[in-house]
Amino acid sequence: MKRQQLIDYLDELLQADKIRDYCPNGLQVQGRDDIQKVVTGVTASQALIDAAIAANADAVLVHHGYFWKNESPVITGMKYNRLKALLDANINLIGYHLPLDVHPELGNNAQLAKRLNIVDCVGLDPNDAFSVAMKGRFAEPISGSQLSQSLLQLLNRKPLHIDVKDQPLQTVGWCTGGGQSFIEQAALADCDVFITGEVSEQTVHVARELNIDFIAAGHHATERYGVEALGHHLAQQLQLQLDVQFIDIDNPA
Repeated sequence: MKRQQLIDYLDELLQADKIRDYCPNGLQVQGRDDIQKVVTGVTASQALIDAAIAANADAVLVHHGYFWKNESPVITGMKYNRLKALLDANINLIGYHLPLDVHPELGNNAQLAKRLNIVDCVGLDPNDAFSVAMKGRFAEPISGSQLSQSLLQLLNRKPLHIDVKDQPLQTVGWCTGGGQSFIEQAALADCDVFITGEVSEQTVHVARELNIDFIAAGHHATERYGVEALGHHLAQQLQLQLDVQFIDIDNPA
């Protein structure tokens, strides 16, 4: 299919024009006009670009692309190497950040909720239709140790668990990736536990003092499944036009 057809489809699917972000969403680096093979991955690292080149991809579709707010605009070093590899191979780079986090079916938050059997999902911020952090409840109450074990098995990462409650966990707040700053909002919303990818030094004190369990399960680990689900969607919906392959470049963070 044509590049612009794919971008138009993704922009509409993910409502990219309605969400304010820290980077451009959609086409970030222009490559060839005709797209047949798409490689998906979490981050547009050099390793993913090299894998896409080896796979003869026409486009790379990622959650973490380039050109972040406040980053240096100069094209040198690592940025030069990545962009040169894409341009030399004539490969398109397509990235969706927050639009992929918040999509109600394919998004990172929705995919994590599906795997943890979280139901009655709503935005943690009731006044934001595109709330990045979410609130719901476990279909069945779960102990802190059981939740940690489930995350270990699901994500293949040992989570950091600040265990402060001596009772089963029912109400849950979560935000994949670097969402630790939402823990106070989750506590104020009477969540028993808040799950995200990363932890900051102060997060531990907040969890203890506001009596809310906190779990950091890995930025990469919690955000694997959105872009993979998006790729599966493209392969199914556009099956006569696109060959889609998910490549996971392991990252312990």
